[in-house]
Amino acid sequence: MPLSKLKPSERRSRRVRLRLKKMGAGRPRLSVFRSAKNIYAQVIDDARGVTLAHASTLEEKSQKGADKDAAARVGALVAKRAIDKGVKEVVFDRGGYLYHGRVKALADAAREAGLDF
Repeated sequence: MPLSKLKPSERRSRRVRLRLKKMGAGRPRLSVFRSAKNIYAQVIDDARGVTLAHASTLEEKSQKGADKDAAARVGALVAKRAIDKGVKEVVFDRGGYLYHGRVKALADAAREAGLDF
């Protein structure tokens, strides 16, 4: 589909992803999706087309939420799972969202848990 027919949010996410492919040097990407009630994160190997690790607030039985604390828990959990699979270096795909608030909290927690990006 031509870029002129896409929604602005789709254009932003494609622009971010294109930049990551150029500068990523084949590293897996840590992709973030946030909705009004939850936040999701995946570590994706685009060369093989597989998801290496994932985490979301839906996994937490007692503490669901869309606040910064929940995003930080998801970031730490996806980082732990990725490191267990042998992935230490990733590129951060914010998916067209501003690097602020919940997206930043997830990224900071993933860095503290040991992922390099």
